[in-house]
Amino acid sequence: MATVNYKSVFFKFLKYTGISLVTILALMFIAPYLFADKIKEQVKKTANEKLNGELNYTDANVSFFSHFPSLTLTLNDFTLNGSAPFQNEKLVTAKEVAFGINVTSLIFGETIKIDEIFLSNSLINVKVNQNGEANYNVYISEKETIPKEKTETGLKLEAIEINNSKIVYDDQSTKVHIDAIGFNYLGNGDLSQAIFALHSKAKIEKLNIIYENEPYLMNKKVDGDLITKINTNSLSFVFEQNDLFINKLLVDFTGKFDFLKDGYDIDFKIKSNKSNLYDLFTAFPPKYITWLKDTELKGNIDLLFTLKGKYIASQNIAPDLSLDFKLKDGFVNYKKSAFPVSNLNMDISTKVASLNPELLDLNARNISLNVEKNQLKTQLKMNGLTTPVVDLVLNSNIDLEKLNRALGISDIELKGMLIADVKAKGKYDQKHGLFPITNGRLNLNNGFVKTPYYPNPITNINVNTTIADKNGTYKDLSVVLKPATFTFEGEPFWVEADLKNFDDLNYDIKAKGTLNISKIYKVFSQKGLEVDGFIKADLALKGIQSDAEKGNYSRLQNKGTLELRNINVATEYLPKSMLIKEGIFRFNQDKMAFNTFLASYGQSDFKLNGYLQNVFNFLSPKKGVLRGSFTLNSKYINVDEFMSSTAKVSTPSTTTVPNNAPQTTAQETGVILIPSNFDLQFYATAHKINYQGLNLQDGKGAIKMKGGKMLMQNTGFNLIGCNVAMNAAYQGITPKKAVFEYSIKATDFDVKRAYKEVKMFREMASAAENAEGIISLDYKVKGRLNQDMMPVYPSLIGGGILSIKDVKLKGMKMFNAVSKTTDHEAIKNPELSKVDIKTTLKNNVITIERFKFKFAGFRPRIEGTSSLDGKLNIKMRLGLPPLGIIGIPLTVTGTKDNPKVKVGRKGDEIEETQDVE
Repeated sequence: MATVNYKSVFFKFLKYTGISLVTILALMFIAPYLFADKIKEQVKKTANEKLNGELNYTDANVSFFSHFPSLTLTLNDFTLNGSAPFQNEKLVTAKEVAFGINVTSLIFGETIKIDEIFLSNSLINVKVNQNGEANYNVYISEKETIPKEKTETGLKLEAIEINNSKIVYDDQSTKVHIDAIGFNYLGNGDLSQAIFALHSKAKIEKLNIIYENEPYLMNKKVDGDLITKINTNSLSFVFEQNDLFINKLLVDFTGKFDFLKDGYDIDFKIKSNKSNLYDLFTAFPPKYITWLKDTELKGNIDLLFTLKGKYIASQNIAPDLSLDFKLKDGFVNYKKSAFPVSNLNMDISTKVASLNPELLDLNARNISLNVEKNQLKTQLKMNGLTTPVVDLVLNSNIDLEKLNRALGISDIELKGMLIADVKAKGKYDQKHGLFPITNGRLNLNNGFVKTPYYPNPITNINVNTTIADKNGTYKDLSVVLKPATFTFEGEPFWVEADLKNFDDLNYDIKAKGTLNISKIYKVFSQKGLEVDGFIKADLALKGIQSDAEKGNYSRLQNKGTLELRNINVATEYLPKSMLIKEGIFRFNQDKMAFNTFLASYGQSDFKLNGYLQNVFNFLSPKKGVLRGSFTLNSKYINVDEFMSSTAKVSTPSTTTVPNNAPQTTAQETGVILIPSNFDLQFYATAHKINYQGLNLQDGKGAIKMKGGKMLMQNTGFNLIGCNVAMNAAYQGITPKKAVFEYSIKATDFDVKRAYKEVKMFREMASAAENAEGIISLDYKVKGRLNQDMMPVYPSLIGGGILSIKDVKLKGMKMFNAVSKTTDHEAIKNPELSKVDIKTTLKNNVITIERFKFKFAGFRPRIEGTSSLDGKLNIKMRLGLPPLGIIGIPLTVTGTKDNPKVKVGRKGDEIEETQDVE
């Protein structure tokens, strides 16, 4: 029997194995070069068929070693632009994108199969604008392509791998921004099918979710096992089973997500059952994490979040949202407080149909907790937001200091016993005078508040309040405050109030003490914001609202004083706040007298004396008419500062900075709006007034504000050395529209100075640029003002007389043209004396009635029309010396800057421009 030479066999095995490995390695080096052109051509063809976005890369190479052992085509510096309207912006950028090639299809198949894809160091930047138009619609589905042969071409992937990438989702229509940083993904499945199941694992190092610039998740780790069905024809995702860890919180995510042409169809369900309270807080925003390190948390939670329906911004369609949250046997103890919160229980359901807050349906079946033997318990049902239907039960007997320590609210120090027993059920609707049927009391004993914004606390806070409403109307509402007291900076303040029948308010209010507004504001305000001033009160107010309305002032018992110093007053009607430097209100029956009020508004200053009536009705929800009479004195008033303003805020689309998304604000001016419930009279004097470049001196006159209108009667001022008398009426209709009517009479003003100093005069009488002399004006005009408080010329209607006393016209283009045409040099710079020019104004056209004058033996006669934008149609008869019996008929057309003079009577009629409103 032959002996087997094992040594020889072993060496032969090594020999053939080595040859085989070398051969394989050689083929792995050589094969990519043999098939490189075929692979690149196939990938290019597939991209052209399947993508309608611009695709670019710097170079491509084929290798077995980039993602060993797969044969891959690698595209370096890869970019893919988005779909319209984002076709010029990047959707995907990557250091490299590699396509795994099926070797069998490469050697034996007619088409190459791509069964793997690798992305590394990529940025996927998804954008949706405010109209719901997205940049991801770059994939052409099968139904949109031209029919092919039976053998399919395309991206037939069995695996996809994404490494160290970033996904940014910025949706301006929903105001949602998501960052997934350090995104790693590994999936497998038969992606060649129209509908396929993708089994995958995903890890995200940092996940950020921001809604309306508010962070909800920041820097959260996500680790998940996912099963997702994808329909490539309709671009639909079905999330069958997705177990996700958000930090330590385990959630089950199921549902579907369909991309529509102009939006989405969503059916999301996020569920977490039998989790614990601590794990829930690990998924909260970063500011809670520091608190969590020092807090002991216990309790079992059940959470269910759903979002279902279509979201189409252009059609104002939105999905329905619901959230169910239950917490049992909760326990919270911050820094081992001696008084932890125990028996913390919550059972809350919330629904918001169509994401419309007005359709809010809140059912807080139970919110309760204990701190030692003290407890707080509440139940609340609420439907709607602006006019909600509520069902509230609140019971509290809780020590705020112990609760504050247990919860770890370290920024604010609270003390006091909060005792509440309130029941309310019904509809709140201020417009229709409805208020929930209510019975309850709300007391705070020995209260104390201290914040980090101010070193000293508000102390000795005692509030004793009862609220009752038996029939659910404003008429039956009663609020009794007996008393409310506190001490701040050594100054005590107290107020008592008994308010009944809010339809016809029956009030009995007493208040006494000093409020330092500046320091109280600092207790609650953020640093960097300042409000100054103080109020000193000694008031006793008692009466019925209707008595003030009907003038039964003898039935009112209002008296006392209210002293103000350095108080900022803001109102929706003015763009700036008014600073009341000092002033004393004296109350007597229905009158609130102003005693030497000194105030400033921007650059303007005021000294005010007078009174107001019907103040309580004006401040009530019914917005009664505020009556009053004042004398007002001012050294300087800048009218431009009183113009209202509107702001347009837009958030530009951005790729990477959602939580502090930059905003640009474009300010627009607006007209002065006068409240319709003002009935006020002023007799005003002002040493200097500025309005749109006009410098008015020694203004005085009576001003009335009533029904949203302002009347100026017998108003006088000095303008460029000329005394001007004016009557006017004004009404702001909207922030961008006002109407006015005024008459003005100015005697003997200097033309040259008017042209130099008055902008409106330059615009409406530009021909007077080189004129000298004295003129007078008696004119009436009415029309509309735009948002810049400037007249809209086509709306102007009026007329009057321009009286020329002694004027020299130099370099006026119209007379230069007449001189050139008639060859009479003397008419080039005429002098006018004692001439009245009557004009009317309508539809942007000034009609000049016939007038004549004498100059250097000539007797010109002029009439015709001109427009406010400079067009001319002037008819002239140039009477020749000595008596003007013989004359030359002339017509002046063209514009004031380029007049055209011809002999004859036929001109070009000026087309009227009617006001569109």
